[in-house]
Amino acid sequence: MDLSEEWKSLFPISAVFRSPLLLSGPSIRPILGPLVFNPIPNTITCLFSSPSLLPPCSPLPHLSFPRFLLTSSSDSSLPPSASSSIASVFGPHHHQNNVASNFLNNRLELLRCPGTNNFMVFFPTGENSDQVGFLLLHLNNSFSKVRVDDNGDVFSASCRFNHQILRISVNPVLDSGYQFSALTGNSFGIIGYLLASTMYSIHWYVIKVEEIGSDTKVPSLTYIGTKVFKTCCIVHACWSPHIPEESIVLLESGALFLFDMESCLKTNSVNAYCKGTRLKVSWDDSSNLRDLKWLSFEFSWHPRILIVARSDAVFMVDLRLDECNLSCLAKVETLHMYASIGNERFLALSRAGPDGFHFALASDSLLLLCDVRKPMMPVLQWAHGLSKPCYIDVFRLSHLRSNLRDDMYKWASESGFCILVGSFWNCEFNLFCYGPSSQAPSGSIISRVTEFSKSYYAWERPSNLLLSGHECPCGSCLVKEEFLKDDLPAWIDWQRKKEVVLGFGIINNDLSAFVSKPDEFGGFTLVRLLSSGKFESQRYSASWDSIKLLEEPHKNLSQFEDYLMCSTFDEEYKFPRRFNYLELDYLNGYLNGNLDEVVISKMKNPYSGPQAKESFTLEFHEILCEKLNACGLSRLRSSPTVTVVFNDISLPSSIHEVAFRRLWADLPVELLQLAFSNYSEFLEVLVDRKRVSLEFLVVPDQPQLPPFFLRKPSLRSNKWSQKVPRTDALVGPVLPLPVLLALHEFHNGCPNSEEESGGFTVETELRRRCNEVMQVAHEMAASNSTSEPQEDRVVSLADDREETWVGSQTAKPFFLHHPVAFTPRAIDHKEEQSVYKDEVFGTLISKVHEKEHASTGNMGTGLELFDSLCPIKLRFDDASAVNFGLKELKAYKLLKKQFSKWQGDFNLYDEFVSGSRLHT
Repeated sequence: MDLSEEWKSLFPISAVFRSPLLLSGPSIRPILGPLVFNPIPNTITCLFSSPSLLPPCSPLPHLSFPRFLLTSSSDSSLPPSASSSIASVFGPHHHQNNVASNFLNNRLELLRCPGTNNFMVFFPTGENSDQVGFLLLHLNNSFSKVRVDDNGDVFSASCRFNHQILRISVNPVLDSGYQFSALTGNSFGIIGYLLASTMYSIHWYVIKVEEIGSDTKVPSLTYIGTKVFKTCCIVHACWSPHIPEESIVLLESGALFLFDMESCLKTNSVNAYCKGTRLKVSWDDSSNLRDLKWLSFEFSWHPRILIVARSDAVFMVDLRLDECNLSCLAKVETLHMYASIGNERFLALSRAGPDGFHFALASDSLLLLCDVRKPMMPVLQWAHGLSKPCYIDVFRLSHLRSNLRDDMYKWASESGFCILVGSFWNCEFNLFCYGPSSQAPSGSIISRVTEFSKSYYAWERPSNLLLSGHECPCGSCLVKEEFLKDDLPAWIDWQRKKEVVLGFGIINNDLSAFVSKPDEFGGFTLVRLLSSGKFESQRYSASWDSIKLLEEPHKNLSQFEDYLMCSTFDEEYKFPRRFNYLELDYLNGYLNGNLDEVVISKMKNPYSGPQAKESFTLEFHEILCEKLNACGLSRLRSSPTVTVVFNDISLPSSIHEVAFRRLWADLPVELLQLAFSNYSEFLEVLVDRKRVSLEFLVVPDQPQLPPFFLRKPSLRSNKWSQKVPRTDALVGPVLPLPVLLALHEFHNGCPNSEEESGGFTVETELRRRCNEVMQVAHEMAASNSTSEPQEDRVVSLADDREETWVGSQTAKPFFLHHPVAFTPRAIDHKEEQSVYKDEVFGTLISKVHEKEHASTGNMGTGLELFDSLCPIKLRFDDASAVNFGLKELKAYKLLKKQFSKWQGDFNLYDEFVSGSRLHT
């Protein structure tokens, strides 16, 4: 079927079996020549290596909120269902890869010094990549030499921006006539302009070459000015190819600003604040633009015609007249037929060819070659097969196949183009070649027609371009690298552990003879900047097929090295360096499970300081004993039963919390004296040459078991003052429970340590007490479910078994409850599919109040009124001092009515009450 050129372009190359616009096969090879470019082995030359070439430091590994909750403890203290439920309460958490966003652009820019064999190589440098650095590359007789400053390091501009440079753009000046300076007696010439953009600012430079007598020319950067955008981020900025002094900036909001450097040069003012002109472009804001992203722009064939790309469309902005003429050139909606993903978006834009009519556009799945004269109709399409390509550039084929030995493929080299698409962060680049369909005799009608209306075809299928030259492309190496990536933790990017290319440049074809010998099919010389801080060059040659094996990288691939992209600069620290050292022996022992060994080693070497002989005062001992007696912890007591701990429950507590209190209640008074103290006995800590007292909470007056979950915060700061005088109140615990338990085991001869081969650990002891509390709870529930309580301290518990409650007329001062977040129903999983079920945290024990006032008809006038609103026993401080009057009682009745209505309408509460059998 013979289709028109417009219809043929709708079938992407590599996406359909037979692409109409694809020239491939043995018959076309003698015309086009080789289109695959492979690195030549043993041609890698390290030109320069310095910490100044290192990229900025990468941030710390990022953990998602649910994963942080799961991995925050060495013990499985939180089930995945609970971590997911907790994370969902705080809303969605988006993690943006900030490291990858720093390597979207080419970090290397080349500028040739006119009339010489020298190149200026520009790149970001400095502690935070906040300075413009450059090197002078000299080519001579197949030898490359790098010139550095007098200190043996890179040249750098004097201005530091204090913000990371994200993009550098260079614009050459072809006519660089020398000017004479009356002050220095030297002549200098402007050979180009440079702009460096950060997230919120643009900085402009003039690139000059000064000639000092008859000596060699020394390049330099002269700072022109800056522009700061305080309310919006910068998306893209570049120079005009038509007027060298003009540059345009695109903001995140879609606003465009034009800057003319000629006016700044005339003022001769250094560090001037450049004032740009906002272009009058009115975008169509009728659609929802919140999810859309502005990408970049390019100049078209006229200085006032721009091609602006957004994630969903590409526009042509015509500013030649007073009013802006806006037209759409491409829409992402038209790509859905061959797009591999549902949410297809444009990712990168580049100008294609010198005419200014064509541009290359990359999306998630496709690569498009478009013409401004044919809106909504691409010239060519490819399925690129790359992962999120963010970089795109177009070269002439003659630029890549320079220094040929003969002119056999001269026509194809001069008329063909190559589109390089890829990602520096993902370390993959593909090359797409295209050009006219066939060679036409010069002077013929066909050749004249093709000059105005070119019909482009894809030349062969896309090929891979190995920019690094240190990777073997064979199948075994690729599989081995994938296994190495899988071995890394999920929160560490494999790019941090691998040497990647951060920027590259290709030497002009007229200078290739200086660095290489003539090749049969031609090639190019590539200079690159690596994440290891190396600046090196390598020769590439054109060939018919891709290289299958590189011997040196093939042998060396065993593991990822630590290229963590961290700068080694000695940052200028403006403040005095003071270091505070903390002894964390006990914490380290607790985390490693050998806290008992640390305590034993400390006990063998007792402290002999000035306060070693001080003991507790008699007054403090009496106060502490009174507090402990109020809680039922007297010196003459035996080991407290679980019921004593249950009586202290005032709020819903998990089995873990009850066991925690059980451990505190089992400690002897001698150890509890170590756990509590007052502020007057504290040792002050020396911080920044000042003594600072430690901060603890005051032990409450109400009878509670340690560690006193219900208490008020302290009313003091780090320093005592006249308004907050020093107090002798009892505070604590000042020692954590794990240390006290280890001391207890040490004084008892470590009986638990001898029984278990693994030694004593706090986790093992806590797990044993949790099992004890759970067992006692179930035993009491089974034994007291159908009998009347014999005494006040008898605890009647009921688990979730139905037979326990049948026929029970017993009062229920306590009940067990399983929250919805810990049930498989909360995460839409069946019970047999639950990956984690921990009754220690998923079972809550609550105290039920006795409705005495409700049964007698006396509702009272104090805080006991609230007992009828909640099935849980509520306890207030100074409850006897609060009495309600008529107005308060009227408000209470209204509140109770509204609250009762809410309870009736709330299904989860109704299920909770009915499931717990609270209505007796």
